[in-house]
Amino acid sequence: MSTALLIIDIQNDYFPGGAMELAGSIEAGARAAKLLEAFRGKGLPVIHVQHISTRPGASFFVPGTRGVEIHPSVSPQTGETIIQKNFPNSFRGTPLLQHLRDKDITRLVVAGMMTQMCVDSTVRAAADLGFECLLAHDACATRDLSFGGVAVPAASVHAAFLAALNGLFAKVQSADELRGGL
Repeated sequence: MSTALLIIDIQNDYFPGGAMELAGSIEAGARAAKLLEAFRGKGLPVIHVQHISTRPGASFFVPGTRGVEIHPSVSPQTGETIIQKNFPNSFRGTPLLQHLRDKDITRLVVAGMMTQMCVDSTVRAAADLGFECLLAHDACATRDLSFGGVAVPAASVHAAFLAALNGLFAKVQSADELRGGL
């Protein structure tokens, strides 16, 4: 079984001063960086996913801005794969699936942002495509949401989506637990 680290959308706009700051982005980015260091240290494959907004009127991940760039905490090194996407699901309209198949990768360790959007969409798609997914809950971040006049704090959004993914779609663990299992 071949394992790869999939880092989803850890980009400048999600950090302080960015156009869509997330709760806990600095801490999540630091934990993702530790996973990245562990994968590099073992010579395991790393795939960076970068969202580029093509939506008219988009307010973040706008092409040509500093915000769209991958955050320095997880900067790709020469030879690491970068997949650019335009939709929440990292497989949609990208070469990700073919890349994973070409490299005989069957298991993904996932870290990224936003938990309820691109991480959720990608993990569900990966599981449906037959990949074993291990999700680093503390290397992901999200933001406060609201629906029907009800405010939903980021911590509750994060916990609800992780709870929904855990089991059928992914095994949800801490970044430290995942690093220890490499």
